[in-house]
Amino acid sequence: MSAPVLRDPAPSLGEVRQRLVTTTAAHTHLAVCGVAPPSIDVEQALSWLMQDLSRPGFWRECEQQVERARALFARLIGADVDQVAVLPNASVAAYQAVSRRRWRRRRDVVVTPAEFPGVAHTWLNQPSARVRWTGPPGGAVRTADFLPLITARTGLVSVPAVTYRDATGLDVARIARAAHAVGAQVFVDAYQAAGVMPLHVDALNCDYLVAGAGKYLMGLPGVAFLYVRHPDGPPPALTGWLGRADPHALRATVLDWPSHARRYETGTPCAAAVYAAVAGLRLVNDLDLHQVRRHTQRLITEAARRLTALGEVVRIAAAPDVQGAHLALVDPQAETLAAWLGERGVITAPRAGVLRLAVHAYSTDEDIDVVCDAVATYRRHHHRRSGGNR
Repeated sequence: MSAPVLRDPAPSLGEVRQRLVTTTAAHTHLAVCGVAPPSIDVEQALSWLMQDLSRPGFWRECEQQVERARALFARLIGADVDQVAVLPNASVAAYQAVSRRRWRRRRDVVVTPAEFPGVAHTWLNQPSARVRWTGPPGGAVRTADFLPLITARTGLVSVPAVTYRDATGLDVARIARAAHAVGAQVFVDAYQAAGVMPLHVDALNCDYLVAGAGKYLMGLPGVAFLYVRHPDGPPPALTGWLGRADPHALRATVLDWPSHARRYETGTPCAAAVYAAVAGLRLVNDLDLHQVRRHTQRLITEAARRLTALGEVVRIAAAPDVQGAHLALVDPQAETLAAWLGERGVITAPRAGVLRLAVHAYSTDEDIDVVCDAVATYRRHHHRRSGGNR
């Protein structure tokens, strides 16, 4: 059986940085909104995976890792373990949440264009549903943009806790109150929030919440978690052997359903991602996320100030309380800028015309110094080569 990760029960922010593999003098990792930096914990977990593969009972140990990951995620968001399903990604989670919904009188889905496409496309593909877009097509969405579209015809409201591109935080609880007042449900994409700020599903008052292990939860891509407030409702359209009341009965002729959220699960998960998820979730669960939130807000505010002083255009919320843990630097050639920075050891996350600079517990003021200096150097270099302004 795999050994537990051993460390102090409440690591400081500096101690978290010491657990990283690539954030050294030669690497500045500011891309955790896209993929987490490798940690000693994940390296150990993958080493244990390789050891477990060579011993009898690997699948039994893998199942135990799934249950550890489920319990750790439930603890992180204040849920019961029976309310959490382990799935491969947000798209599958969104589909499982609504695949049996009957879009009749309540056929409206309120969603913002700032929603991640993998979630929004699921709503667009629902037969008989009508997607109602809220907020400006290319601008920052606000909490208030949702409220006028929530009516008696609304069946579902899809809310990103923090938008994936511009890091705009939304008041999920306020939107949920408006949705529940008319009998609608609320689906929350927390990929850009879980692990870097406090989240509690009772405070959010959401019906569904999805988050993945490969970003701020410090694991690997390939595992997502779906919280379901009332998991004993209609079963999903997509199923598999793990969605049975007793998967190990292996009865091909019987389609039964457990009363808990495991009914939303399908087939065998990615073992490496599960092992890594346990390691990352243990690390994140040991953090004081209120402290992490204050730390990242300060770093983002400083980065915005520094970059604006350099003449850069950044997208940042009017108040730190509604700003996520990354900053969007506007650049139509964001991929080119990211590649140039990457060659110099600064890892960033470009996305659709913005360069995202993401921070976490391990990030420091020196990281902000490094990226601001590097962007300034890039602009000077680009100006000389192009012979003009960008």
